[in-house]
Amino acid sequence: MKKTLIYFLVPFIGLIIFGALYWNFDKTYEQKEAQKKLIEKQKKEEKLQKEANDRARAIKDAVDAQARRKAEKEARDKKDLQDREYRVNLAESRDKAAREEYKLKNQSERLQKDIDAEKAAIAKLDEQKRLALEEVAFLKKFTQQANANVQSLHDVIDKIAAADKARADAEAAAATAKKNNS
Repeated sequence: MKKTLIYFLVPFIGLIIFGALYWNFDKTYEQKEAQKKLIEKQKKEEKLQKEANDRARAIKDAVDAQARRKAEKEARDKKDLQDREYRVNLAESRDKAAREEYKLKNQSERLQKDIDAEKAAIAKLDEQKRLALEEVAFLKKFTQQANANVQSLHDVIDKIAAADKARADAEAAAATAKKNNS
């Protein structure tokens, strides 16, 4: 019977140990499971809270990035508009400068032609002045010569008149002497 007792006692002791362990396990199992569920629930809530925070942060970052991109786009558009206006103004200035250059070049050529014409006119007037001065000098010289000629002609006429008078006096004296002698 000793052998049968061992066959009966060992499983019974095992059953008691198992029962004690099971009862201890069963008594704390629901608490542990509730704690695990609570911990899991807290972890899920934390995870959901973290995801919500991450989503809110992502949304805020996306809104900030969108606002930043919008501001950058506006700044870029404004800069592009300013660059476009600058290029248009630069092209207009270049065209205006080219027109001014063409106009001033034509005006310069016209004025140069006028200057050349005036220089030619001045040269012609200088030549006329020189000729007039030469004529004045010639006329002065000619007048002096004419006055000298007039004077010498007066002298010659006076001499001729004196000679005629002397001859007439001589003829008259000869005629008187012939009359007196006759």
